[in-house]
Amino acid sequence: MAEKNRVTVRIAGNEYVISGSESPEYIQKVALFVDRKISEITRRNHTLSTSMASVLTSVNVVDEMFRMSETLNLLEKEYNDLKRKNQELKEENQRLKSDNQKLKERENLLSIELTKKEVELKEVRNQLNNISGNKKPNDYGG
Repeated sequence: MAEKNRVTVRIAGNEYVISGSESPEYIQKVALFVDRKISEITRRNHTLSTSMASVLTSVNVVDEMFRMSETLNLLEKEYNDLKRKNQELKEENQRLKSDNQKLKERENLLSIELTKKEVELKEVRNQLNNISGNKKPNDYGG
């Protein structure tokens, strides 16, 4: 079990001993926050007792906590949506890379086929030129 720290703090002019497993600095920070919140409430209404100001401070802090909790839930949902979308985009990227690779392979095959056809065409032209070059003008009826 974690060691308990005992810290004397001042809240709304009164000293309290708070014990907890958190660091003394953290406990002081929390107490200072509460003290400032109570001071804000009492500055707005000087007629409030310390206990009334403490209750209003508690209500305000819990309200902030609820709102932050709602915000956190919304942010977690947004984060999860973004994670899902990111995963979908990664999968689409992978699919596109695969498609691109297949298209490159197809391009290479077509390029090879084109080169073969160009060689065949050149051979046919050469044959045609040889046939045309060996014929005399009157061989065609002229």
